[in-house]
Amino acid sequence: MSFDNRRKFIKKTSAAAAAVSVPMLWPSGALAQWNNQPEKGAKLRVLRWKQFVQGDIDQYNANIKKFTEKTGIEVRLDSESWEDVRPKAAVAANAGAGPDIILSTNDDANLYPAKLVDVSDLCNYLGKKYGGWYPVCEQYLKPAGKWIGVPLGVAGNAIVYRESHVKAAGFDSFPKDLPGFMKLMKALKDKGTPGGFALGHASGDQSWAHWLVWSHGGKLVNEKNQVAIDSPETLKALEFAKELYPTFVPGTLTWQDPNNNKAFLSNEVSVTANGISIYYAAKTSQDPKMQEMAKDIQHANFPIGPVGKPSEFNIFFNQMIFKYTKYPKAAKEFIRFMMEEEQYAPWMKASIGYTCQPLKAYEANPIWTVDPKHTPYRDATKNMWPCGYAGKMGPASAAAIADFIVLDMVAEAASGSKSPKEAAQRAAQRAKRYYKA
Repeated sequence: MSFDNRRKFIKKTSAAAAAVSVPMLWPSGALAQWNNQPEKGAKLRVLRWKQFVQGDIDQYNANIKKFTEKTGIEVRLDSESWEDVRPKAAVAANAGAGPDIILSTNDDANLYPAKLVDVSDLCNYLGKKYGGWYPVCEQYLKPAGKWIGVPLGVAGNAIVYRESHVKAAGFDSFPKDLPGFMKLMKALKDKGTPGGFALGHASGDQSWAHWLVWSHGGKLVNEKNQVAIDSPETLKALEFAKELYPTFVPGTLTWQDPNNNKAFLSNEVSVTANGISIYYAAKTSQDPKMQEMAKDIQHANFPIGPVGKPSEFNIFFNQMIFKYTKYPKAAKEFIRFMMEEEQYAPWMKASIGYTCQPLKAYEANPIWTVDPKHTPYRDATKNMWPCGYAGKMGPASAAAIADFIVLDMVAEAASGSKSPKEAAQRAAQRAKRYYKA
């Protein structure tokens, strides 16, 4: 069955049987083979980041229950904030004890690749069955010819905006280029309906700062892994940030991941960068005012800068099995079960696409078209650039993103605490601690 015909088939059948799982196998899917016998008496402990949409954790727990009922393997699930998962994973890796499986973010697996179970057999099986992995998945988790983790997906980041406020500011639609974006942000400020983007240490919402630098042609490192952030392109991006910052609502310098959600839902901002969680919260609220707001919420992909193509950075989610586990086969079985279409598709649906798929076959899932407001998030994994752009992924890129080097640079230049040149120079000095010649 061709991709187009398969997509038409899925759309047709999903309308009549929304609760029924629709197989999404590509032609090679039937050839995928998986042979794995979990250890007897296995018990698993899983640590993951806390949900931003309730449907995510509800369905994830429902899938865990199905797994235990099918296999008899008990699973204990713990949740922490994104900021807390990373240090706990590092401690577990160094101490050789802790959760069997950790769901973490970005390049964390490359901080301790030798401490992780080789999951190449599992990734090869899933890739063969579901049309292959998007390239960024291999960039993150296959650094030296073998898979050190299993991609879970991507928290797509897009522009979230109030349509009525944008129209009141004189725009029929959200601008697709940087000059139009700047003009809109100034107009919204003048109308008393400003925007705001996180400039504090927000692990998820720092994505926009990387987009801003990349869209102008700036990069932390070049293709040879040499620090290259202090460049004319970066300075142009930082000058743009400096001009943009006065249009922001006060307080963005301390915003962490929950802050822009709260600001948007409380009518403090009309534009921000976020996953689909803001829309989800408004749409599923019992408050009539929130439901009305949901009707006014729209999403758009980030404007295109001088590089002439999308330059998105989205939060990458990985699933790591640590070598200290007593039950590596059971851990693989758990991840395989959670990634199969029968579990993964309902999970995507329950969280209205908060996590964008890492496997190409799932791109045809009806969640992306059942509501046009979901569609801007559909290609998040396909279009994104890795946090180590334009160099190689590894311990240096993982440490640099964890240290908020690019975000701090943008915040310093935007707020005026440093000149754009000073901010770029400081970022270069910080990056050289990790990227050593």
